[in-house]
Amino acid sequence: MRILFITSNRLGDAVISTGVLDRLQQRFPSAMFTIVCGPVAAGLFSADPRCERIIVMEKKRHDRHWLDLWRECVRRRWFMVVDLRGSLLSYGLRTKHRVIVRGGRRPGRRVEQLGSALGYIPAPMPRVWTSKVQSETAEALLPSEHQWCALGPTANWDGKIWPAERFVEVARALQAEGFRVIVLYGPGEAEKLRAEPVLQAVPEAVDLGGDRTLGEVAALLGRCALFVGNDSGLMHLAAAAGTPTLGLFGPSKASEYAPAGVCAHFVAAPGVEGEASIDGLSVQVVLDAAKAVIAKNLHGEVA
Repeated sequence: MRILFITSNRLGDAVISTGVLDRLQQRFPSAMFTIVCGPVAAGLFSADPRCERIIVMEKKRHDRHWLDLWRECVRRRWFMVVDLRGSLLSYGLRTKHRVIVRGGRRPGRRVEQLGSALGYIPAPMPRVWTSKVQSETAEALLPSEHQWCALGPTANWDGKIWPAERFVEVARALQAEGFRVIVLYGPGEAEKLRAEPVLQAVPEAVDLGGDRTLGEVAALLGRCALFVGNDSGLMHLAAAAGTPTLGLFGPSKASEYAPAGVCAHFVAAPGVEGEASIDGLSVQVVLDAAKAVIAKNLHGEVA
């Protein structure tokens, strides 16, 4: 029994989709899954024992990537095709069951839209898979004798990035509370440059960003007592890893993309949603919210 699962090219949306993938794996315990995603999200599924193949779909001119994918999949008769991209390709594949979720953005939380499309209400929460080696590496890097807090000061769009000097203030305040700070960011020189002002201003922070696999990053996040970061794929990964998460929102819409997890929260800049400047989000508001998240987690409360 084989299921084709087509998810997003973007990391955040791919993370959000892991909840319905997990529920499908529970529903069909003998099924093996082929996952289709973009190159940024591919590492998210590599440690999933039910994933027998990952097809990385890289965009090509004139949408030729869809034709390439059709050629990869058309020879097999699938038990189920689940297409979260709403593509025409899925109508051209042989399958016993077909679930096609309309693509594009629309009002409402994305995690709930995916859940309801597959008949799962309430929506299943995202999850992550990590290997034994990734977990052991994370334990060696972040030993349990310390309380760790992760900062995610980058994003794929500068308008979503809270000013670096305010992340520095948050880092200092958390260090005063006994936390050790780590800084996480994605691969590539642009991500490194965005994180650099925080790393330079807080030299004692542990730099764990860059070219790490997503499974290793998830394992690192799982060892942290708190994540504070911009609306980004890393924020969604933290929430999926079960880390108490505080997402920071400005012009992006928390009503659509608030982090989803067992202890996931957000604060938004004042103003009209979708138009507010993240500069309007004060350090004190973020610190108060971060302390509240920590307190809730210590008391075992679920968000």
